[in-house]
Amino acid sequence: MEYVSALLPSVVMAVAFGAVIRVIIKSQGGANKAKEDAAVDAALARAESARQPGAPKAAEGA
Repeated sequence: MEYVSALLPSVVMAVAFGAVIRVIIKSQGGANKAKEDAAVDAALARAESARQPGAPKAAEGA
């Protein structure tokens, strides 16, 4: 019976990991995708507007 108690934590962690991966995959796309894309676009717009006009851009120059 010691082998059962030795394998149980590994099995539980494997099942939990599989469940987390399944939730991540199922939450991609669909109605959530539009909300996530809008949130990212808003964050990028805020970051772009907060950039100082006199600051050098990383894409320009050497």
